[in-house]
Amino acid sequence: MPIYHIAAMKKENPDVNPAMIIQSVAGEFMKAGIVTKPEGEGPPLHNHPNEEQFTLVLEGKLHFILGDEDRIVERGDLIHIPRFTDHRSRSVGGPATFFTVKSPAGDGDLQQDYHKADGAEKAEKKYPGK
Repeated sequence: MPIYHIAAMKKENPDVNPAMIIQSVAGEFMKAGIVTKPEGEGPPLHNHPNEEQFTLVLEGKLHFILGDEDRIVERGDLIHIPRFTDHRSRSVGGPATFFTVKSPAGDGDLQQDYHKADGAEKAEKKYPGK
């Protein structure tokens, strides 16, 4: 049974926003990762047509857009992101770290099923730091 030590996991900067740090692993049916976003950073509004996602905020606060919802989530909040649901997040007031799980595992890359959503530019205007 694999046991992963977060401090020892490889850190990568994703293509969709190189300012972020992702540490990820893949299993047979799902992939998981620890993601750290500096304040104001993150990919544009997007969706995953082939993946369902859960995100648990570990540290900090995120301005989160999820479908029609627009709110601040913080440590201890668990967010369910169904397939095809437009979403995006930006850290507020400093960096934020979250644990995320996506299914299916696909090729194991957390960015694999990323599709920029219509209205991504409009969503950025909702971020309180803009």
